[in-house]
Amino acid sequence: MRSPGVRGDGRSAGGHSLMRSSAASTWLRAGLVLLAVGLAGTASAVAGNGRHAKPCASIPVDPAYSGAVGNALRERRDVWGDALLRSPTGPTYDGVRRLLHPLLLVGRPAGLKPTRLTDSGVYYLPFGQPKGTGGADAVQLHVADGSQIVSGIVNGPRLTVSVGAGGSERYGFCLSRLGAPRLGGGYLPILETSYVDADGVRYRQESFAARIPQTRALVSFVRLSVDPRGTRVHTAYLRFTPSVGHLRRVGRQLRQGKRGRLVFSRGGRFDGQSVVFPAHGPKVVYVAWLDRPARTGRVRLGRKSYERAKASVAAYWARRLAAGAELVVPEQRVYDAERNLLIQNLLLSWRYSLGNSYERFSWELMDVAETMGAYRFRGIERTILAASLGAPSYFPNRAAGERMSGSADYFRRFGDRGFVERVTPLFRHEVASFGSQLTASRVGLLRRERYGADIVRPIYGLHAQVLALQGLRAIAGVWMATHHPRLAYEATRVAERLEAGLRAAVTAGRTTLPDGSLFVPISLVDRAERPYDSLSASKRGSYWNLVMPYVLASGFFRPGGPEATGLLAYMLNHGSRFLGLLRFSPHTGVTNPGYQTPGSDDVYGTNVARFLADMDQPDQLVLSLYGKLGAGMTENTFVAGEGSTIAPVAGQYYRSMHRPPNSANNAFFLEALRLMLVHETTDASGAPRGLDLAFATPRAWLQPGKRIEVRGMQTSFGRLSYSLAAGTDAVRVVLDIPERLAGPLRLRLRLPPGVRVGGASADGGRIESFVDHETLDLSGLRGHVELVVYNHTPPPG
Repeated sequence: MRSPGVRGDGRSAGGHSLMRSSAASTWLRAGLVLLAVGLAGTASAVAGNGRHAKPCASIPVDPAYSGAVGNALRERRDVWGDALLRSPTGPTYDGVRRLLHPLLLVGRPAGLKPTRLTDSGVYYLPFGQPKGTGGADAVQLHVADGSQIVSGIVNGPRLTVSVGAGGSERYGFCLSRLGAPRLGGGYLPILETSYVDADGVRYRQESFAARIPQTRALVSFVRLSVDPRGTRVHTAYLRFTPSVGHLRRVGRQLRQGKRGRLVFSRGGRFDGQSVVFPAHGPKVVYVAWLDRPARTGRVRLGRKSYERAKASVAAYWARRLAAGAELVVPEQRVYDAERNLLIQNLLLSWRYSLGNSYERFSWELMDVAETMGAYRFRGIERTILAASLGAPSYFPNRAAGERMSGSADYFRRFGDRGFVERVTPLFRHEVASFGSQLTASRVGLLRRERYGADIVRPIYGLHAQVLALQGLRAIAGVWMATHHPRLAYEATRVAERLEAGLRAAVTAGRTTLPDGSLFVPISLVDRAERPYDSLSASKRGSYWNLVMPYVLASGFFRPGGPEATGLLAYMLNHGSRFLGLLRFSPHTGVTNPGYQTPGSDDVYGTNVARFLADMDQPDQLVLSLYGKLGAGMTENTFVAGEGSTIAPVAGQYYRSMHRPPNSANNAFFLEALRLMLVHETTDASGAPRGLDLAFATPRAWLQPGKRIEVRGMQTSFGRLSYSLAAGTDAVRVVLDIPERLAGPLRLRLRLPPGVRVGGASADGGRIESFVDHETLDLSGLRGHVELVVYNHTPPPG
């Protein structure tokens, strides 16, 4: 896990145009008030306002909102999530989004330099076009308020956009007059914003990054339109100011020496510092900012060249997405989020983040590798695995286990024997090390390791031991399949010894609570960890909440068994979740954005989603998906940091994130969506056994006229595709079963409330095998199958 324990703070911010407005409503029995109050005042901007801009008044504090959020956080149950689960529609995006203010801010980064992650304090979107599976070799960071484009890294060269009667008001300075940022086409890496300056002049901006034949640099294109009509302003000015000096104008370019830096359209003048466009009426201007000084041929920048570059961005990402799998769902926002998060993770590849000091490998990426592999991005999965092979870790045993499990996942999906042969010498050495540690141990466990990055005292960590056990089991299966029986035997023998020690230690440390739930400590043997009444009330409890999901998702506690059921009850009853997100409070005294107040750390939600799927908890899984979409990422642009605030911060309307974007947080949403539609079941050893299809879809997705498609998901049994087309009297199913599937195959149809499955047929023959009233057992079917599942609406009463 990453360390949030580094200092930084954020300046106040607020907004109006970006806010939601809805009538206040009361949900009885949940004991909470849901407020999204329409606010007529303007907001204070984040630091870095433009010169001479008229002040932007602060938004009034909303005690009712703060009180409602605080009350919900003080509860041990996820009271807001429970209320959504009880509502007639169940969890929905709209149900989540009206509860919390949006994410927008990043403030200062953790670190020694007293600089902001962005000058305005608003998050950025990284744009680029990687050439292969290694992710971005160059990025442009487009700040979401439209104020700047920063090249490469947050303190890199930048282009600042200013507007207004004197061209001195930074675009987006007053958040109350900024339209909500959104993506082109709903999901493409094209940023769209609108803004009204202090004098009422209206602007619209669009920007993206593309490769063009005239230069090897990555080029950010900006289209900015202005309409001063209806205001007292005779001339509005559009100003583009590079942070670099020694520029000279050559035609419609600014150059550093002989190398291009900025290209602009007709009508701009260079005053020695900025390119300025005067606008006496409606006007559209274009600029192109190079990520570095580069030799640049002649570029006639205007509408046609801009649209040509924009079309190339759409075409590039269409090709990249077409190489993977796709889940087509009948909810546009979910579908847009899926595609954009895949684009983000193709850009990030083996990096935890981009544009900041988290732009490096992190062990949380092992979950990203498996998720991207399932979406059939084989090269991304292998690239992440390759990065892990030489990566250092505070947790060498845990890291070894994760490398083995990740490599086994990759082999099962893609059958890459060459990769197995490459990693076998390393894994053989690590298996031997595990065996030596167990031989020397007096408690039957591997050596102590840190609890986490921020808790340095070594412990016999249940999570580290279980991940090593999971890796041993997984790699033994791979070695058996690749004709290394002796190595498979050694790994299995060491796994059996470790499991025996683990079972004994868990039995000795477990506690059954009065509410019937089960607590198992992360710190084994030393009896230093007792049950937490509320997990996020202490630092140790918060970190238990982050690392226990690794244990639960491993299958060490058999899904559906009494231990797993008791642990799930403990999490639900003792503050593990909030709107389906993973709660976290660092308790380190830091003020980093995303960790200033109690919040969530959904990097670790991926394994919670896996556990919920294993436990067949469809409604909780749906809540996690909508919680992530509605509260755990930015609205319309789908950006998430490592952690984000939930409790309000004094003086701030918007919530904040820590070092976005974050590939592991992206994987949480992608994995939850996949598990709702495609879930691999396992046997007692953790090996893949069968497939559960559509086990956790929102019921609204199978209303008449709706359609769900799974296109080419990569399972351990081969490629899977199917579609569900809902009609008024039946759901028609087309299924292409993976060729290597020999185990159980089940299909669930979660029909709208009041509608039940009445019967099913395949190729004219009736299907009699039902697991329950909405789940069909299709085990034994092969190849291409077409089914009709008939609806039945019981009479009232």
